[in-house]
Formats: sequence, C-alpha cells, structure tokens
Amino acid sequence: MTLRLVEFVVAGNEASDLLPVRSPALLRAHGARRGFWTVLDEGPVEQCLALLLERTDGEWVAHHVAADAGPENGRTEDGEALAHHDGWVYVFGSHFGSKAGPLRPRRAFVARFREDDAARGTLPVHVVRNRFRLHRAVNDALAAAPLTPLPPGDRVRQRFIVETLARGTARAKSWVSRLAEDDLPLNVEAAAFTPAGTALLGLRFPVTAEGEPILVEVAGVADMFGERPGWPRAVGAYALTGVTPAGTLTGFRAVAPTPDGGYAAVIGSIDAVGKGSVLLDDHPHGGEVTSRHVRFRHDVGPDARVAGKLVAELAPFHHVEGLAELDGRCYYVTDEDHRVALWLG
Repeated sequence: MTLRLVEFVVAGNEASDLLPVRSPALLRAHGARRGFWTVLDEGPVEQCLALLLERTDGEWVAHHVAADAGPENGRTEDGEALAHHDGWVYVFGSHFGSKAGPLRPRRAFVARFREDDAARGTLPVHVVRNRFRLHRAVNDALAAAPLTPLPPGDRVRQRFIVETLARGTARAKSWVSRLAEDDLPLNVEAAAFTPAGTALLGLRFPVTAEGEPILVEVAGVADMFGERPGWPRAVGAYALTGVTPAGTLTGFRAVAPTPDGGYAAVIGSIDAVGKGSVLLDDHPHGGEVTSRHVRFRHDVGPDARVAGKLVAELAPFHHVEGLAELDGRCYYVTDEDHRVALWLG
C-alpha cells in the first residue's frame, strides 16, 4: 500500500485515534470538505481535542479546538479513543497509568460533546470520571468469559495493582473498594458503538494467553451523562482471532465502524519500546510488533471468539494510533514525537 504523508504541529503533541467529522456546519465553518477529530496525548481532555481538515482547495490544516469541561477542567488525562453515538462524540480515557504504573484515576473517564457546538465557539465538553467503576466492570467480564487472559507478570501486578491499592488506601479513597489484587490493569485504546448502543472497547492490554487482542462490550455508557447518572456494565469480553502473528502479542490500537455493518481495526504492540514499559519488561515479545489493518464483524461464537481478517500490513509502522475508511480511501494517524502524522491511502 502506497501512503502519502501530511504532517501537522498541534500544541506540540502527538495524536491518538481518528474520527470522521459528521457535522456539515463544522466543516462549513472551516471551509473544509472533510475532516477528522483526533485527541492529543497526556493532557486534560479539554486541552487535547483537535481537527485535521482538508479544505475545499485540497490543502490540509490542523485546528486546535478551544474547549471547556467546566468543573472538570484539569482533572483528566490521556484521552485515547473517539466514537460517534446518537449525535455525540465520545472520548474514552485509557483507564491505565504511566508506563511504569500505577493506575491513575484521572485516566478513568469518559467525555462527550456535540460536533455542531465546535462551529460556534468554545466547545462545551461533559466529563464523567468513573473512579474505576469501568475497571471493575471490565475485570468482572474478563473473569466470567471463556477466555484465558495473559497473566500480567509480577512486576506489572505490583506496579499497577498493588501500588494503586496502597496509594488509594493511604489517601482514604473510596475507589479502593473497586480494585482487587488479582485484577488486570486495563489500557483502553479503541472504541466504537454498535447499532444496539453498546460500546466495543478495544484493549491494548490485557491480551489473551494466546496473544490475541480483546474486545469488551459495555452497555450504559450514555447513562453516565444523565441527570441521575448510571454506570456502565459489561456485556461480554471477546477475543479477535486469526490476525495475530505467531509468537507475538497484539492489542487494539483503533476500531471504527464500516458501512457494511462491520468494523475496521488496527492491532499492534502492547506498549512502545524504549520508553521504560513495565509491560514489555515482563512480556518483551509484545513490543517489536508492526501494526496491522484488520476487519471483523460483531459475530461472537460460543467460545467468545470473533473471527478477524487481515486487510493490510502496515509495516514498518509500530505506532498507528487511528484509522478511518472514508469515501473509498484509508486514513491512518501515527504516534509521533511532537507532531501529528496523517497518512492517506
């Protein structure tokens, strides 16, 4: 596959995920014929939303979106996944921690906004921090599924689970009751909603004992934003089979719905090499893995497996963070230091 590179500098940061703009008003406001949302790494979600836009003359530009999360300003970090549902754009935090642990409550959030609002000025963003409720629901679903997750390793368990419990206990945090010492740390990297309104969350970690990526289906995400908030509940956990190279570990990097009712996805390494990852200390065969573009349908077998199909090898890239299949073309965004790289297929 031949790809064309378009580079941007957006707030000096790298990008996660790629979500097509659906709002005609937003495109008109920027004189664009198409565009994508992306979320920048690490900072608070209201500071990390950006648009990558193709103007009507064919020029690509980036726009850092001014946003306001009200009382939740500055209280989140590490937005990773974007998804459309029922007129909203949802942003999912990683629910993970730094590469050496522990888990960070600031990353356990979901936010949402209306695209049209971004055409009218500062974008209001509604943030709900779930204080590890989603962590609990997903871990319970993994325990109930007919899957065997890869054991996380002693260092991973110590750094991500035991130390998180110790810190929360020392600070008398109520969320401590939602973690257990045998939990798996979650790294949510991808999300897409189903026609039924459930969310498919693609995990970068954990993976199965066979090294295959895991999807967790979650209901009730929209209920978090009601006047009397409810909390998400996991429907099931599934393994994507047939797309992981032998002898490696692959996790989800992106998931997007396709017009035929299926899903496209990027799978790849469980963490970045050379950045002090405790995950890779315990599981080095999960690092030097190049990205793959795959497809699947949400057809779950009785063994909780979903069959995947390889679309394209994205070698030599190890760090594809988002994809979109739009108007017969493929678009990818890669995780680069201090820049945003959009690749057009």
